[in-house]
Amino acid sequence: MGIANPCCAHRGASGLAPENTMAAMKKALTFPFVEWIELDVQLSKDGVPVVMHDDTVNRTTDRKGRVADFTAAELASMDAGSWFSPEFRGEPVPTLEQVLDLTAGKCRLNIELKTYGGRYPGIEAAVAGLLRRHGRTRDSVITSFDPLALRRVKEAERSIRTGLIIDAAPPGLEQALARIGAAFLSIGWTRLTAERMAAFRKAGLEVMAWTVDRKPGMRRIAAMGEDIIICTNYPDRFGELKAGRKFKWFGR
Repeated sequence: MGIANPCCAHRGASGLAPENTMAAMKKALTFPFVEWIELDVQLSKDGVPVVMHDDTVNRTTDRKGRVADFTAAELASMDAGSWFSPEFRGEPVPTLEQVLDLTAGKCRLNIELKTYGGRYPGIEAAVAGLLRRHGRTRDSVITSFDPLALRRVKEAERSIRTGLIIDAAPPGLEQALARIGAAFLSIGWTRLTAERMAAFRKAGLEVMAWTVDRKPGMRRIAAMGEDIIICTNYPDRFGELKAGRKFKWFGR
């Protein structure tokens, strides 16, 4: 019997294509059951929200340096694909706006702000403004490890849902989320238990479990309830469980 949970492709289908690139986003969209894509956003030197996990380009491009020291055009000229496979040579660092255009009407977005302690002043308003202009405030959630960043999102645009990212389950977590107006919880999957999920449901939280890459873990999360979003680097593995067999994906 297959699983019925919503699936989120982590950094796009990052187990199958270079993370946080348009190739990874397009690969994720070939799976008809992918309801969400998670991606990471930072600010370029010229204040453009760009899609990158690390605060430097060292690991995933052919250049070295901090994301904040390059313009969006300079980031777009980098090779962000060869580190993963020669097949993806020349894949650029995308902007958030490009991902918004690609995914419009196709899936929801979990946009993680990679900011801590005010590292990127203005990132919250910049991302909120993009979502507003593209009509994506209703089918997106902005998440962060930084509660202050979530407060600033709400100050910029109250209609955007926000969510805390955490790899823990401290007492009073539900109350802390209520204080910052966050109705979404992105939690390390090993922290979830049936008892905690019951408390999260009672508090009216939507829960995403990250990052679940092995089938036994996916089954464990699914057993706690079909309402839990399973975030994975490998949507193909999720698809095999969903179908209850070896899954072959087709383009949309």
